[in-house]
Amino acid sequence: MMRHAPILFLMALLPCVTRAQAKQEYVPALVGFYNVENLYDTLDQAEVDDAEFLPGSAKQWGSQRYWRKQEKMAGVIAGMGKDLHPQGLAILGLSEVENRSVVEDLISREPLKARGYKVVHVDGPDRRGVDVALVYNPALYKVYAHKSYRLHMADTAFRTRDQLLVSGVLDGDTVHMIVAHWPSRRGGEKRSEPNRKAAAELGRHIIDSLLAINANARVMYMGDLNDDPVNVSVGRFLKASGDKAKAVNGTLFNPMYDPYQKGIGSLAWRDSWNLFDQIILSPGLVTGAGGKYHYYGVRIFNEPYLRQQEGNFAGYPSRTFVGDVYQDGYSDHFPVFVILVKEAR
Repeated sequence: MMRHAPILFLMALLPCVTRAQAKQEYVPALVGFYNVENLYDTLDQAEVDDAEFLPGSAKQWGSQRYWRKQEKMAGVIAGMGKDLHPQGLAILGLSEVENRSVVEDLISREPLKARGYKVVHVDGPDRRGVDVALVYNPALYKVYAHKSYRLHMADTAFRTRDQLLVSGVLDGDTVHMIVAHWPSRRGGEKRSEPNRKAAAELGRHIIDSLLAINANARVMYMGDLNDDPVNVSVGRFLKASGDKAKAVNGTLFNPMYDPYQKGIGSLAWRDSWNLFDQIILSPGLVTGAGGKYHYYGVRIFNEPYLRQQEGNFAGYPSRTFVGDVYQDGYSDHFPVFVILVKEAR
C-alpha cells in the first residue's frame, strides 16, 4: 500500500481526467533545488572570504546558530513533496554551501537521516567560497559519474561558481543533473548581464554535449540563475522556452515560465518577485521519449512557515539574517521542485 499512496494522491491532482483515464496509476519521482543562503561552517577556510561567518564577526556566527540553521534547512527539505511520495525528494540540487562538510552535516540531521542521502560536491573558485552540490537518495537514484565545469572569462580575475554535472539512473532511466549558480547582479542588471549570458552558454555547451550522444538524453538543468525565465540569458542563450510544444530539436522546456507570468516567485526584491530558482528540462523529459519518466508539474515550495509573517516584508521568504541582524529564519529563497511521473505496471 505504501508504494501506491503517492500514486493515488497524484491522480487526484490531475485536472479534467475522464473516467477511463482515472483508472491509470502513476509513480512520481521528485527533483528539487534549494538556495540555502550562506550555509557556512564556523571555521576559517584558507583562501576563502568567509570572515562574515566566523565566531566574533558582526553576525556572531557560532555553533548554536550553525546547528540551528542546519536543523531548519533539513526540516524544509524533509517536507518538500512529502504529500506526493513517502520518501520525498529523490534528488536535490543546492547552492550557497561552503563545502562538502556542511552538506554532510545537513543530510545527517534527524529530519533527513533515515533517507540515507549521499552527496556530490566539488570545491569551486568562488571568492566567498560558496559552491553548488547535489544530494540524492541512493535507493532511488544511482550515480555513476560527475564532472565540474568552470566558467572562464576574458577578465581572468573573474571567479564564480562551477557548474556540476551528475549522471545517474533513476529507476531505470538515465538522467543527467546539472546544478548551477549563475553570477550575481552585483553592479546592476545590465552591467552584470554578460556574465550570466556566458554562464548560460557554458550550460548550453554541457547540454549539447549530452544531446550529441543521445538526442533523447534526459537532462535537468537547475539552479539559482540570478535571471528570470523571460531574460535573454535563459530564453536565447540557454535556449529554454515556456512552451512545451517548442521542446524539440534541443530546445529546452522551462516549467517556471508560467508561474513567473502569474506573478509567483522564489525571492522578492524591492517590492517585486523574481523566479531565479529554476529547473529546466530537455525534450526527452517532456515527451517521455527514451525512458519511462516524463514531466508532470512544478511547485514553488512557499509554505506559510517559510514566509515572513509581519511588517513591510510580510510574505517574503523568512531569512536567517537581514544584514547582520539575526532573524532565525530559513533562506532568502523558496525551494522549488519538479514532479516526474511514470505509468505504474
